[in-house]
Amino acid sequence: MQRRDLCGWLGASLTSLTALSTLTALTPEEALAFNLSEGDAASGVREALERGAQSALSNLGRTDGFLGNPQVRIDLPGSLRDAARLLRTTGQGKRLDDLVTAMNRAAEQAMPEARQLLVSTVRNISVEDAVRIVRGGDNAVTRFFEDKTREPLTGRFLPIVTKATERQSLADKYNAVAGKAANFGLVRREDANLQSYVTDKALDGLYYMIGEEEKKIRKDPIGTGSALLRKVFG
Repeated sequence: MQRRDLCGWLGASLTSLTALSTLTALTPEEALAFNLSEGDAASGVREALERGAQSALSNLGRTDGFLGNPQVRIDLPGSLRDAARLLRTTGQGKRLDDLVTAMNRAAEQAMPEARQLLVSTVRNISVEDAVRIVRGGDNAVTRFFEDKTREPLTGRFLPIVTKATERQSLADKYNAVAGKAANFGLVRREDANLQSYVTDKALDGLYYMIGEEEKKIRKDPIGTGSALLRKVFG
């Protein structure tokens, strides 16, 4: 090999080695920039957020969306389940079933109220939040939604849940029994009110279903049929 060719080969090799060592020395955050622009990250996350939200709302905001799904079905809290078993032996089974049905129906009726806020949250996501979600774990999308929307959605859900449950005569009985149990530390204070309990569980179910959609996207971005999601989460 001639001297000039040898020098050229050495120079190219050193350049490649330098680039490789630079990449391996980068933090995950810095390495992301080599493969994915912030714009792509933001667009991909917006699409993932919207898919997760729409899927969750479609599944939950219909008859039996909560009641028929054992993963999100709202049951009586804590020790009240033991009390319910006792009450069933006294012929109160139908009333208890009616109460559980009413709780789940109230959650289902509240779901459409979340759509506008979730869509607004998606559209206003910052680039920083988007990049953080891409780098996050399997529930980064879910955590983002919960952090941004749980408090305002609580305020929006509560009146709907209250209206739906106040038509049930058992609501007052629930609150009376749960309130006494809370005084003895058998039920969390926030669960001692039927409306607050159902609202909280409705939101738990919403974020759970968003999380399930997020896991599917991260596990199989190609299966979504979206080139952007494949690029961002692939």
